[in-house]
Amino acid sequence: MDTFVTSMLKRAIAANDSDFRGRVQPESPLLPIRLTTRKSSSDVSVRDLAVQLLHAERARVQRGEIAWGSWQVMDNRLNGHVLPLLGDIPAANVDAMAAQALVDRLGAHGFSSTTIAQYMVLLRKVLMQGVLSGALSGVPRLPKIRIRSQPRGSFNVAEYRQLVCTARALVGQPHPILATLRQGDRFWIARELLHMPAELPWLIRWMVNTFVRPSDIKSVRHRHIDIVRGKHLYLRMRLPETKRHSQPMVSLRPAVHVYEALLAHRRLEGLADPDDYLFLPRVKDRNQALAVLNFFFKWVLQTSGLETGPLGQKRTLYCLRHTAITLRLLYGQGIDMLTLARNARTSVNMIERFYASTLSGEMNVDLLQSRRGRKG
Repeated sequence: MDTFVTSMLKRAIAANDSDFRGRVQPESPLLPIRLTTRKSSSDVSVRDLAVQLLHAERARVQRGEIAWGSWQVMDNRLNGHVLPLLGDIPAANVDAMAAQALVDRLGAHGFSSTTIAQYMVLLRKVLMQGVLSGALSGVPRLPKIRIRSQPRGSFNVAEYRQLVCTARALVGQPHPILATLRQGDRFWIARELLHMPAELPWLIRWMVNTFVRPSDIKSVRHRHIDIVRGKHLYLRMRLPETKRHSQPMVSLRPAVHVYEALLAHRRLEGLADPDDYLFLPRVKDRNQALAVLNFFFKWVLQTSGLETGPLGQKRTLYCLRHTAITLRLLYGQGIDMLTLARNARTSVNMIERFYASTLSGEMNVDLLQSRRGRKG
């Protein structure tokens, strides 16, 4: 157990949307190169503008202005909800009532106010594409969505220990789904992979002590990790850029011990070269690798009875990052939010909205009761 903490699918799913369709590779011939026929302004539909927008955003991906994942989220959202409802409507006829119908549809699917607000931003971008192309003279007023920030479903120390113990007990065990598959049945995970992987307990501990996002897991290789031994012992992680953040991240001390154990295990497997991935290195499709890890982590949550947070939040692999940040706020002596935010590749605003909001004064009673020492 980490003394530091205890003592003080082939189809990848977009972050907020539960029913995204499968993602495609950048080279997939998804879109026509251009609208094949020139239409009058009154005949241009929302679908036509969406095609134009996706092409424009694809060009931004090629220029390095936005990430490919951002384009995939946009594509999934358009085809998942916006176009099925509004695609065939003339763009000039889209008004506040049509936008409200989209809001109602998303609400019926259980999306949060934050996600619905993001859909309104996307609808506005589609209509603005019409303004830029000359098909529309302006963008109508769209419904305003009041966003209520829900604290993240992080784990407390006792729950974290329970997760690690449960994962260790399940290592090598067949997943219950395996018993339901008959001969000839197909499943999105190969049968030989339907046993709890040895690295899952290490993954849980590593995420809680490194602040990384789940999306980092699929891309991190041994060449991205340096063990720094000096006044402090930590990992320097030079991870690929995520959400426009590219600065190296610094881990907590326990992450070093986790990485050393994982590295020794990989050496025995012959998978410790600089370009080998840390987690599920034999799975070449890295989106698939992340989906498999999410699948097994869900099994750990179910077995330990920790699927939901104290406020009813649905817990996922992402909650391990939330736990890392929350525990630093609780047990990091005098740590300031700017340092924490930069190391976690996020913003102070996000820390305050989604992490610090769960803390009470009593949780840091020692700091509240402390006094400055007298000078000389």
